[in-house]
Amino acid sequence: MAHDRPAGSGTRHDAVPVSPALANGLPQDGLPLASGDHHGRLLWLSLLAVVIGLLAGPVAKALLVLIDFFTQLFFYGRLSFESATPAGHALGAWVILVPVAGGLIIGLMARWGAQAIRGHGIPEAMEQVLTNQSRIPARITFWKPLSSAVSIGTGGPFGAEGPIIATGGALGSLLGQVLHVTATERKTLLAAGAAAGMAAVFSAPVSAVLLAVELLLFEFRGRSMIPVALAAAVATGIRYVLLGSDAVFPMADVAPAALQALSGYALLGALIGLLSVGITRVLYWIEDGFERMPFHWMWWPALGGLAVGLVGYVEPATLGVGYQLIQAILNVELGVTALAFLCLMKFLSWSVALGSGTSGGTLAPLFIIGGALGGCSGVLAAQALPGWGIDPGLAALVGMAAMFAGASRAFLTSVVFAIEVTHQPNALLPLLAGCAMAYLLSSLFMRTTIMTEKIARRGVRVPDEYGADPLAQVSVAAVFSRDPVTLQDRDNLESVRSWLLQGGSHSHHQGFPVVDDRGMLCGVFTRRDLMALDADARAPVAALIRRAPVVATPHHNLREAADHMVRHGVGRLVVVEPAATRQPLGILTRSDILKAHHHRLEEQDRRQRTFSAG
Repeated sequence: MAHDRPAGSGTRHDAVPVSPALANGLPQDGLPLASGDHHGRLLWLSLLAVVIGLLAGPVAKALLVLIDFFTQLFFYGRLSFESATPAGHALGAWVILVPVAGGLIIGLMARWGAQAIRGHGIPEAMEQVLTNQSRIPARITFWKPLSSAVSIGTGGPFGAEGPIIATGGALGSLLGQVLHVTATERKTLLAAGAAAGMAAVFSAPVSAVLLAVELLLFEFRGRSMIPVALAAAVATGIRYVLLGSDAVFPMADVAPAALQALSGYALLGALIGLLSVGITRVLYWIEDGFERMPFHWMWWPALGGLAVGLVGYVEPATLGVGYQLIQAILNVELGVTALAFLCLMKFLSWSVALGSGTSGGTLAPLFIIGGALGGCSGVLAAQALPGWGIDPGLAALVGMAAMFAGASRAFLTSVVFAIEVTHQPNALLPLLAGCAMAYLLSSLFMRTTIMTEKIARRGVRVPDEYGADPLAQVSVAAVFSRDPVTLQDRDNLESVRSWLLQGGSHSHHQGFPVVDDRGMLCGVFTRRDLMALDADARAPVAALIRRAPVVATPHHNLREAADHMVRHGVGRLVVVEPAATRQPLGILTRSDILKAHHHRLEEQDRRQRTFSAG
């Protein structure tokens, strides 16, 4: 023993039996200094992400074509894949029944195909990431795009982006279930599929990556974002081939905003942020109302379809995806009255339909509602305050992005998306100001978002901060206990137990490394193990070692050390020299790791004045 050898130590044993794992230098399950396999796995995931990106482009194109097919079939009675919008129908009052028929079909699909197709897809994907190791049922890959195409093709006031994000995520998850990957790698593939789907629809690869980070990955790490970025880039390239590279929502060029105009856009963002809270609460109030219906949920989409049909009869522009409507709003082609009426009708139609549990996305409706509010405010502000230089078209763009930022709290996604779909870099400052204010006001008045409220009600906790891991920033060398109390390999079990029971100096520790005459590590015993061993009391402790010691080096960080403890089910690590000398330097315990949080908590919670005139 390094400090005070227990009385009654046995005689020297020349041949102490040692575990084979300890026979050749550093224990086999000692913590490696670096893992080259991480780079190989990253390359493998990146290749899989490229495959997902190649598939996402055609899948997105197929979904858009399928929506056109059902639109032609239900509103015009034609078997055609040509682009079509429900707004030009000649059905008269019969149009009310078309969304009802679509709702009936969706209900049947959800009942007999896959119940998970209900809703807009992103919360469901988030739930699978957080609770089910990113495993989405394979049938979702087929049923989600088909049900969404039927829903939108029969007049549902939804966008195609939510379903294709969900479908791309399901595709990535499916690939991750078929192949031999970890749950973390499967999450990356799911996020890559979702990002590829969004990029393929909107030609917005950067915002697609940000959406994956903010709503699915819940982390900023290169080994996660690189595959996601590659999938989004490839899907966008395929999109250029299939649909062209022009701006999805072209608008008149935006001039740089002056300071007064910038303050106006910030105020608009604050207003939109407050309204996003109300919109979210009304949506879930409607959903709660459907939950109290006295009949089976299979029939709810048909009832929601009735509301869609009635609103669509009054205002045909609310039917269907409405991408042309977004473009009209951004180019100030509608007056104040038309914008206000359109905003109200679209919200009514979309909220009732989505609350009924049908299949469809939220992004396009939020863009239309926010864009209409922003455009309406911009027109009024331009008339009332001509000296401020507020551009109604830019106000509509800010309203569009701010509504999504307030409702989803995907701040960076909202800003970058608005620029990517319009090709207007001069809109950056107004978008930053408006979306930041929308995020701020939304977070002040609502804990959850339109994406997280549903799963939060099911008890799922969604991360809302993606800071750096504090444990990864502290080295083992900074906190471990040096000068460890050791046992000699030839000490017999009886003498060690007697020393522990006598309460001698340094015997209060809970873990003791076992070393040989050269001071090299042989194993580790805890106090509990030593007292509970059912073995010959005269046996040397080295002969009783049954597993290799679990070790770390001073150069590792506490995150690696904590993970190592969890993997091996131990509460302490022996800290050894980096070289294969097996010389113990000290002990790292779970308490040492918890103490490392003290500095972080002090920085976070302690308020003090630190100003110094010197």
